[in-house]
Amino acid sequence: MPAAPAFNRFANWPTGPARALLALVCLLLVLAALTPLTAGEGVAKPPSLSAVVQKAAPAKAVATRDEDLKLYDEVIARLRHGEHYYAIIAEEHRLHRYPLHPGFAVRLPTLAVIEAALPEASLIPLSVLLMGAVLLAWWRRLGEEPGGERLRLFAFAALFVGVSIGTTRYFFVLHELWAGQLLALSFGLHRPGQEAGREGRWIGAWLAAALALAIREHALPFVLLMGAFALWHRRWREGAAWIALALAFVIAMAVHLDIVAGMVRPDDPASASWLTLRGLNGWLSLVVLSSNLRWLPGVVAGPLVIMAVLGWAGWRSAAGAFGTLLYLGYGAAFMVAGRPDNFYWGMMVAPALLIGLAFAPMAARGLAAAAFPVHRPALT
Repeated sequence: MPAAPAFNRFANWPTGPARALLALVCLLLVLAALTPLTAGEGVAKPPSLSAVVQKAAPAKAVATRDEDLKLYDEVIARLRHGEHYYAIIAEEHRLHRYPLHPGFAVRLPTLAVIEAALPEASLIPLSVLLMGAVLLAWWRRLGEEPGGERLRLFAFAALFVGVSIGTTRYFFVLHELWAGQLLALSFGLHRPGQEAGREGRWIGAWLAAALALAIREHALPFVLLMGAFALWHRRWREGAAWIALALAFVIAMAVHLDIVAGMVRPDDPASASWLTLRGLNGWLSLVVLSSNLRWLPGVVAGPLVIMAVLGWAGWRSAAGAFGTLLYLGYGAAFMVAGRPDNFYWGMMVAPALLIGLAFAPMAARGLAAAAFPVHRPALT
């Protein structure tokens, strides 16, 4: 039996834990294939997404503008006419029947201000440029990680499928679209030190994550995980930088929430709870319906998410360790939080998630071999 690659995390696992994990993966694959992918009732999507959610014929699907997107369209249009974000956001929320409290229902002004300042025609080339930066960053990182160079072409192709969602013009006003691309860029740019206590290259990753966090607060878990990894490996300067970023964000968010709180009137309705306890349906729906996996039947797309995470878990590298915790963490969060009409939250993690598919066959083989080792008789 050929030796397993050194970058296969499961190759030398004890039999008991390997069998338990293999059984769990098989169970999740079956459940993922049977789990329906759902979005909110009456939530309009692009044609391809309508075909998945509503099972409508592609020729009959109508690209009705989602209410969330209409709200951001109007805000950006008014900013381009010289109005101030906080002077108009409460009015627009009421016009579109959106809540103002809690204050997290109101987006940070960063993306709207940036898009209002830029010519509308510049957003497509900007999205292509950002996609190219993500692809280049990961092409380089894959060549430097154990096993990455061996599977780089497959991982690059999977990444392209994931990151190309960022060039979908329909979604340009969505905060999660740009924040998710920036987090994928940050992940690709990050170079941890090869030894504990040795600083790597992280400033570019820090800047990309800072912009993502300024756009959407859902980037905070990524920042906190980066900080935790840096401190765990005794990279004190880097860890301090990530902690400082998180603290700066908390201050900025507190200011934002205070401003929004001052706009709320007694008759303004409160937002419905984001705690929905949707389980596997929540995780898979948010990831699949906000990514290019939406083109596939749910019976295929759901299991691909599970296999992608398995690939990250089986890749024995710094990127594999971070990616495993990152995608499992967001997956757990999506199981308990996020209403069906928040389908686009999945864009925070979908762009780079599919890289794991390149490592999934290797991970599956290693896990199966560890679970059921072949004992050859000794030659005499």
